[in-house]
Amino acid sequence: MSKIDDIIARMEALEKELAQEFEQVGAEVRYTIERKKVHFTKEVQQQHQLLATKWSAYVAESGFLRMLSMPLIWGAVIPAFFMDVTVTFYQFVCFPIYGIPKVRRGEYIVIDRHALSYLNWIEKLSCVYCGYFNGLLAFVREVAARTEQYWCPIRHARTPKSTHSRYRFFLEYGDAEGYRARLETVRRQFDDLRGRGKG
Repeated sequence: MSKIDDIIARMEALEKELAQEFEQVGAEVRYTIERKKVHFTKEVQQQHQLLATKWSAYVAESGFLRMLSMPLIWGAVIPAFFMDVTVTFYQFVCFPIYGIPKVRRGEYIVIDRHALSYLNWIEKLSCVYCGYFNGLLAFVREVAARTEQYWCPIRHARTPKSTHSRYRFFLEYGDAEGYRARLETVRRQFDDLRGRGKG
């Protein structure tokens, strides 16, 4: 277990370093973030506007088949919205009962690329869709991860290709005694979220 904790600690340190590097790159592109809103210098804004592609040219360059696929992509918004409402309501009602810290939706769903002036309105709309949809999936995964930690915190015999944020706290597969002895402890092991104010 200590080796796993060590690997996770190193991964978290690298994620923090990566986030700082992304922020540094942002500074080089000359934008700042104030109250969750991005501000570019006037010089950069003017440059962006010159690089914008007209929507009609964008449609023409995209081709018939790509445009034909658009209803399939956008059709997924309806079940996604339903899932969003359902999961948000679920955690609002159930997480306090279970003693699980709520997931902050706004930390996962980030919609800001529509403000880029080098994008036409079709590109902006697509960016809103992608920011919402991918953020929603990350949000739902975190809600599911915390739920799984409460109800069935057992690792799989075959480790999944991608494990969620709570998997490290799970009990070993096949460890019946450990499961019975430590289940209640693992169910309440959310101090890392409460201590850092994360969610």
